[in-house]
Amino acid sequence: MAEAEEQETGSLEESTDESEEEESEEEPKLKYERLSNGVTEILQKDAASCMTVHDKFLALGTHYGKVYLLDVQGNITQKFDISPVKINQISLDESGEHMGVCSEDGKVQVFGLYSGEEFHETFDCPIKIIAVHPHFVRSSCKQFVTGGKKLLLFERSWMSRWKSSVLHEGEGNIRSVKWRGHLIAWANNMGVKIFDITSKQRITNVPRDDISLRPDMYPCSLCWKDNVTLIIGWGTSVKICSVKERHASEMRDLPSRYVEIVSQFETEFYTSGLAPLCDQLVVLSYVKEVSEKTEREYCARPRLDIIQPLSETCEEISSDALTVRGFQENECRDYHLEYSEGESLFYIVSPRDVVVAKERDQDDHIDWLLEKKKYEVVLLLLQSIDTSEALMAAEISQKNIKRHKILDIGLAYINHLVEKGEYDIAARKCQKILGKNAALWEYEVYKFKEIGQLKAISPYLPRGDPVLKPLIYEMILHEFLESDYEGFATLIREWPGDLYNNSVIVQAVRDHLKKDSQNRTLLKTLAELYTYDKNYGNALEIYLTLRHKDVFQLIHKHNLFSSIKDKIVLLMDFDSEKAVDMLLDNEDKISITKVVEELEDRPELQHVYLHKLFKRDHHKGQRYHEKQISLYAEFDRPNLLPFLRDSIHCPLEKALEICQQRNFVAETVYLLSRMGNSRSALKMIMEELHDVDKAIEFAKEQDDGELWEDLILYSIDKPPFITGLLNNIGTHVDPILLIHRIKEGMEIPNLRDSLVKILQDYNLQILLREGCKKILVADSLSLLKKMHRTQMKGILVDEENICESCLSPILPSDAAKPFSAVVFHCRHMFHKECLPMTSMCIFRTLLCSSVTPAVLTTGDQEVPCWT
Repeated sequence: MAEAEEQETGSLEESTDESEEEESEEEPKLKYERLSNGVTEILQKDAASCMTVHDKFLALGTHYGKVYLLDVQGNITQKFDISPVKINQISLDESGEHMGVCSEDGKVQVFGLYSGEEFHETFDCPIKIIAVHPHFVRSSCKQFVTGGKKLLLFERSWMSRWKSSVLHEGEGNIRSVKWRGHLIAWANNMGVKIFDITSKQRITNVPRDDISLRPDMYPCSLCWKDNVTLIIGWGTSVKICSVKERHASEMRDLPSRYVEIVSQFETEFYTSGLAPLCDQLVVLSYVKEVSEKTEREYCARPRLDIIQPLSETCEEISSDALTVRGFQENECRDYHLEYSEGESLFYIVSPRDVVVAKERDQDDHIDWLLEKKKYEVVLLLLQSIDTSEALMAAEISQKNIKRHKILDIGLAYINHLVEKGEYDIAARKCQKILGKNAALWEYEVYKFKEIGQLKAISPYLPRGDPVLKPLIYEMILHEFLESDYEGFATLIREWPGDLYNNSVIVQAVRDHLKKDSQNRTLLKTLAELYTYDKNYGNALEIYLTLRHKDVFQLIHKHNLFSSIKDKIVLLMDFDSEKAVDMLLDNEDKISITKVVEELEDRPELQHVYLHKLFKRDHHKGQRYHEKQISLYAEFDRPNLLPFLRDSIHCPLEKALEICQQRNFVAETVYLLSRMGNSRSALKMIMEELHDVDKAIEFAKEQDDGELWEDLILYSIDKPPFITGLLNNIGTHVDPILLIHRIKEGMEIPNLRDSLVKILQDYNLQILLREGCKKILVADSLSLLKKMHRTQMKGILVDEENICESCLSPILPSDAAKPFSAVVFHCRHMFHKECLPMTSMCIFRTLLCSSVTPAVLTTGDQEVPCWT
C-alpha cells in the first residue's frame, strides 16, 4: 500500500510500511503527487473546504470565503472573494463557463467566468450545497439548486427574472447534491432522493442504513457514473443504483422512471468520497484505529481503494494509505474526492493538503519492474516482443514510453546480472541490448576484462556490423591462448581473419610452440592462421605433417597444385584414395608423367595411381601398361587378369613371360589363348588346374573341333573327366564319339546319370527343333496370307502418273475413251500397247528389283498382273 509522504517540494511518493513492502509483490494501480505551487501558498494561510474539477481547470474554496481558480499544476489563475466565512460548495457547468458558489453565511452566487452574467442571493441560514444545470450555458437551461433546510430550484424566467420553487423540505439539512443530465440526486438526514427535472417528479427514496451516524459528521457521498447510474456511499455502506424506464402498463399514477439497486456492499471504513474508474470504483475512506498503548481511538491516514463491485459484495483491487498533512486532526467530513473524467485524475482534498492520484502509466509500470529487478520483463515490454512473459506483464508499444529507454534499462540489466555472478547470461544479453553500438560493446568488453570474464563474452562478440577495434579481439585471443588452446582454436575457426592483426596472433602462437612444439591443436591453428595470411605453403606443410583431412580442401580452394609437385608421396601416404582422385582430376596442372616419376621409389603407390588411371581411361596411360604388368603381379594379382583382358596396349610376350615366371596359371592360359596357342592353354588347364569344367568352358569359348578332340583324348583314361565330358558336351560334340572310345570294363562315376542326361538333352533338342519348325511354318503361312491381302489391294492411278515407256500420262485426256494399262506393285505403269506381253517381265525386271505382283487395269476392271 502506497503512502503519500509530506514534502514541501510538492511531490508525493508512494510508500508503505517496510514489512508490507517486503511482503507485497503486487504492483500499485495509482500514483500520487501533492498539488503544489499556488495551492501550497494558499494552504499555508488558509484551509481548503471544498473543490470542484473541470477538464480545463480546478476551483478551490477555502474556510476564509475565497474561491481560487487553478491550473492542473496548482498555479493560481484567478481569485474571488465570496464571503468572510467558509465556502461550502462550488459547482461548474459542463462548459466550465459558469460557476455557482454557496457559503456558510447563506450567500449564493451564480456567475459567468467569461461574461457579466451574475445572480446573488442571501439566505437566513447556511447553504450547504449548490448545483448548476450541467448545460447552464444554454438559455433554456438557466437553472440551479441550493440546499440548506430546503432544496430550492431556481429558474430564470421571462424578462431575466429568477423564480424559486421548493423541491423538498422537512427531513433535515440538505448536505449533498449531484446534478447529471435531467436527474438531480441529493441527500438529507433520512436518505437519498432523485428528482427528474423534466417530468418534475421525485422518482425514488433510498434510505440510509446506519441511522446512528451523525449526518453532519459522516456526510453522504454521491457520484454519477453515467446519466442513469448513481453511486451512493454513506458510512460503511455503498450502493450502486440504476435509473430505469417504467413500462407503460405499470405507470398508473407512478413516476415514469424507477430506481433499481444493482449492487450493495459494506466497506471496512467510512466513506468520504466516491469516483468511477471504468467498471470499478475509487473509494476515499476515513480510518479510525485504536492505539495498542493507550487503547484510545485516533485518526489514521485516509485510504484510497480501488474496488470491483459485485452484486452483494466487492473485491479489493488495490488499497493505498495516504499521508496527507494534518490527517491526525481531520474528521470524515473534512475529506472530499473529486475527479476528472477525461484524464482519470482523482483529487483527495483535505483542509491542509490536496493530493492528486493518477493511473499509473507504462513508465510507472517500468519503474516498478526495475525496482523489483525484473529487467527481463522490462526489456520484453520495451521491445514489444511477443512472448508469454511479456504479454502477461502488459501489452504496450514504444510510443507510450516517455521516460525510459531500452538501452539504459538494458545496461542496468547487464550490470545487475554481473553483480549476481551470472556472467554468461549477461554476455548473451549484450547481443540484444548493445546491438550495433560498437562503442558500448568495447566498453562492456573492458568491464568483463576487469572481472576476469573475457571468455564469457567471447562467443557473443559482433563479427561484422559492427566490427570492433582489432585490439578487442586480440585481447580475447591472448586470454584463451594463455589458458585454453581448444577455445583459442575454436575462436580462430569461427572469427573471420580480418577482425584482428593476424601477424600478432601468429607470433604469439609461435612463442607458445617453442614450449610445446608437438601440440597438435596449436599446429593446426597456426596452419589456419597461415591460410588467413595467404601463406599457403607453410599451411600445407603443417597440414601434411599433421595428416589433417583439410589438406585436400586447402589445395583445391587455393589452387596449390604447383606447391604439391614434390609432396605427392606425402599426400599418397596420408590418403591415397583422395590423393589419386585429386591428381587425376587435375591432370592439366600435374601431368601423369610427373606423378609417375615422383612415385618411382614407391611402386605400391605408383600401382594405386596407374590402376585408377586405367579404370578411368584404358588409353591414357598406355605407355605404362608394360610396367603395370609387373605392378599388378606384385601388388594386385586379382586385378591382373581383368587388366590383361581390357588392355589393348599390353605386350603379350612380356606379360606371358612374367606370368609364367610367377606360375600364374589363369593369366597364362588367357595369354596363350589370346596369342592363338589354344592347345597349350587347354593342356595347362588340364594338367595344372585339373579342372574339367574350366577345360570344357574353354573349349566352348574357342569352338574348335580339334580342341574338343584333344580334350577327349586327354580325358579318356580319367573317369572323373569322362563324367564331366558326358555331362557337358552333349550340345557341342556328338556323345557317341566319346562313348565309343571308353574302354570296356572302365568304371565311370555316375555313368547312368550321365547317360540319362545325354538322352534328356537329345530329347530336348528334338523337341526344340520341332517347336521351332512349327513356329516357322505358322509364321510363314501368316506372312503369306498377309502378303496376299496386300497384293489384292487396288493401286491409285491419276493424271500425274506417266507411262514408263513413252513417258506420256497414263490416263487419256478423254475420260470417256476406253484405255488399257499395266500397273505393277512397284508403282511402275505402262500403256498396254507400250508393253508387249512377251517382254513384260523383262521390262519389269529392268525398271524395279521388286518381285511384288502387280495389277492390270483395263477400262473399269482390275485383274492381278502376271509376273
